[in-house]
Amino acid sequence: MPLRFEADYRDQQLSFEPLVDEVFAELKSSFLELPRGEGFIDYSTFERGYQALKRATVDFTEVTAATVERAVADAPIAFIVFRSILGFTPPEWAYITTETTGVSVDQGAARAIDRNMRMNPLTPRPLGSILTDQRIRAMIEAGVKTLIDGAKTETPSLLHRLDKADTKEGMKSLQPVADLGVPYPVLLYERFLGRPFASHRDSVSELVGEVVEAAVKDVLTEAKVSFRETKRAERIAGFDQAPDFIIPDEFSPVALIEAKLTEDDGTARDKVARVQRLRTLRDQTGHNYDVIACIAGRGFKVRREDMRRLLQATDGKVFTLSTMHLLIDHTRIREYRTR
Repeated sequence: MPLRFEADYRDQQLSFEPLVDEVFAELKSSFLELPRGEGFIDYSTFERGYQALKRATVDFTEVTAATVERAVADAPIAFIVFRSILGFTPPEWAYITTETTGVSVDQGAARAIDRNMRMNPLTPRPLGSILTDQRIRAMIEAGVKTLIDGAKTETPSLLHRLDKADTKEGMKSLQPVADLGVPYPVLLYERFLGRPFASHRDSVSELVGEVVEAAVKDVLTEAKVSFRETKRAERIAGFDQAPDFIIPDEFSPVALIEAKLTEDDGTARDKVARVQRLRTLRDQTGHNYDVIACIAGRGFKVRREDMRRLLQATDGKVFTLSTMHLLIDHTRIREYRTR
């Protein structure tokens, strides 16, 4: 059993060093694994979009708005392939489109279009006359024009976004790469510039952050414990900042939970401050509910003093993903267990 759950935090001589070591030993970095999330595209699906685009443009010898649109209508994932050739994010493509065509495409619309293409990557989608389809046509038009122009800059200190192996000189660069491929060092260099999995990491950032929340909910649900999960920025009477979970509810709480996964020590420090604020509020109002922290990620493993403060504020009720199964038994939440 973890030492921190049995320690007497009223003891002025309590040594926090072994307790901090204990939590640090449980914390693991999570950056090597990402949730797939809805809309994740595997390579085989992406490759089918590439082949659709290649067929429609006759091996990239006839790259026009009409041929790209034909590929997108046949396999919507071709839209994502085309964006990948350009090297743009959806908001960047939206900006170029508005600037180039005069058709207004805001960032939200571009993200929604991109997501819809990924959600139904291989379902044929002929373009009609609705506003969304007009925007898609305008994005394709702007993309084709940008691609044909290639990397044009006369300022040595600036790096053009299309200064890539497959787009630097427009079609002259794209066609041989499509025919012959690129040397592995070129692939590695562009991966170095672009960061592996960056686009997917951005798209599932909220899911990454919800790993701990999901683990908390699993434990509470399994024990049939009633709980209130608050929404982002929700105002709860009696709290200047609402905790992530209240058991059973805000009217008669026996436990408050702050949950967080972070790889950044600054974010971890902010969460520690929030937990401390909950403890201060509890003591000022004379309540006796538990203040609990459920954490994960290497961000909490950077500053020992922050972990000491977290242990003090929670009386040792700091749970990691490896000790989440102990959450019920070592807090007042056990009073509401029905299973």
